[in-house]
Amino acid sequence: MKNLGFIKVAAAVPSVRVADCDYNSERIIAMMEQAAKRSVRVVVFPELSITSATCGDIIQQPILLEAAERALKRIILASHDIDIAAVVGLPVAVGDNIYNCAAVVANGAVMGIVPKQHISKAESRWFTSGMGVEGRIINGFASQDVLFGTNQLFEVNGVKFGVEIGEDFSALLPPSVLAVENGAKVICNLAATIHTAGEYEQTQELILAHSRSLKAACVYSSAGFGESTTDCVYAGDAIVAECGKLINAATHFSFEEQLIVADVDVELIGHQRKIRNTIIDTYSSDEFTISDITLYNDNGNEYLLDREVDAMPFIPSDEQKRNKRCLDIFETQTLGLAKRLQHTSCRSAVVGISGGLDSTLALLVTVSAFDKLGLDRKGIVGVTMPGFGTTDRTYNNAVTLIKELGITFREISIAAACRQHFADIGLAEGDRSVTFENAQARERTQILMDVANQCGGMVIGTGDLSELALGWATYNGDQMSMYGVNCTVPKTLVREVVTWAAENEPNAKVSHALHDVVATPVSPELLPASDEGEIKQKTEDLVGPYELHDFFLYNFIHNGFSPAKILFLAERAFDKRYDRDTIIKWIKTFFRRFFTQQFKRSASPDGVKVGSVGLSPRGDWQMPSDASAQIWLNECNKL
Repeated sequence: MKNLGFIKVAAAVPSVRVADCDYNSERIIAMMEQAAKRSVRVVVFPELSITSATCGDIIQQPILLEAAERALKRIILASHDIDIAAVVGLPVAVGDNIYNCAAVVANGAVMGIVPKQHISKAESRWFTSGMGVEGRIINGFASQDVLFGTNQLFEVNGVKFGVEIGEDFSALLPPSVLAVENGAKVICNLAATIHTAGEYEQTQELILAHSRSLKAACVYSSAGFGESTTDCVYAGDAIVAECGKLINAATHFSFEEQLIVADVDVELIGHQRKIRNTIIDTYSSDEFTISDITLYNDNGNEYLLDREVDAMPFIPSDEQKRNKRCLDIFETQTLGLAKRLQHTSCRSAVVGISGGLDSTLALLVTVSAFDKLGLDRKGIVGVTMPGFGTTDRTYNNAVTLIKELGITFREISIAAACRQHFADIGLAEGDRSVTFENAQARERTQILMDVANQCGGMVIGTGDLSELALGWATYNGDQMSMYGVNCTVPKTLVREVVTWAAENEPNAKVSHALHDVVATPVSPELLPASDEGEIKQKTEDLVGPYELHDFFLYNFIHNGFSPAKILFLAERAFDKRYDRDTIIKWIKTFFRRFFTQQFKRSASPDGVKVGSVGLSPRGDWQMPSDASAQIWLNECNKL
């Protein structure tokens, strides 16, 4: 099975002994073997890992420099039989200067040696900066002629990576910037970071920010246990980050060796660069030498993924971050609506309240906007429009929210008007077709629009991002409004924001109603209820689970993935919750509906953007309404 755009990398923190190159090289080789058994393509070791980083003045001793060279030669010989590219740190004497270097070893050879460019004041006691050193050859180093210089990239099975050491990555212009501009998607960071209180958090933030700004993966390995503690401690930090996201990290202060394995998604990195258009790929072969490394080892037919796949990509898993995200979204929605109300001089707004998730969130946002603008809540007209499928549960929740929030209450049944309409168009009394359903949605929209005209207000749209993606809305019915506050909030996130609002609501009756809204099955309530008065028409039974569709949506729009890759990820994200056949069924539904329903999105009203995924035809997603889904559906059919 192909790797679907992933490359497996590792940050290794070996046990070291200060100035014991034989021992250190043995541990490096052992960890190379461990990494290769897990199909790692590139493994990164800490800065000066062959000698250790805390040798002090003895780093300048010829005997130690020669021992480091011999140790590198042993690593080179071992790499004949280890199918991996290893990036190891060592001091290298060139002429009368000593450089702090990274050697890239693979296939029984040194592919290149890269010197550190940004030398700290303390390091300048021993090392010379490699700034400006390009394209030199060191003859006979470790029994071969080795390319030495900063202008090098390395390519493993089609994926380019660059190298930077220690302070290089935090410089004003890091070497990785030029590496990325010349096609590198992975940056190997060798470090020997002294630990102080708070240092780890700062380092992690820097690495994440670095990977985010470069739109790249960063594999960071820092010196750990075994380094001298004469004056300092080295905590053995290892981090793999991708486009600002933490993929994996080592245990802090470990006494044991650590091998942090992770898959980084080079396909995603490429997609992010394309849509952001902030990385200029110069691919200047005149400036950079690219050493090609071919590796063969695999793990059989099944690709074993070493990274967590988030089943809820729109929702932070950490509770504190999730609450902060909900607040941020709610305030963004509030600001967007407040600006529109102020611009149009509207002192009235009309919201259709069904007792469902979307209309509840729209109501809460509208109340918040009115409060922020200092407008009377009575200017909000909450309209309940009972129909053939309305249940007591949703009706009672709607009424409770309207009354307890202190807005104007109106109840307008659609039953009589719809029956007249059915008679007018000749729809049989027992007909339960799409016409029966859509006529109700359009009747409700007509009521809301006309009530808005009566009170000089605007109709607040309630439809969410998931419904827009699937086209799960009636054209010229609930698809239409004067301003849509939920249009970039996916259904799974709507549920979270309403839950957050319930938990922070001081009014006990409102809080109870909000919690019950969250617990109510999602339904348009357009078909009659069961004999027991329960919701009979459940959306997720018809169109599929929203948690799956939101997962598909994020990975299709935000990440640009194919159906095959989305399936591969979904099987891991939803392990044992949905079997493969079920996921494939709903992937087909997603792609079929996404393409055929674009015409509804093309005519969607204005609405505020709250996140990284949007489907507004005015900028977020520009697609012809008659674009063919065939190549996506063909791939779905092969799954």
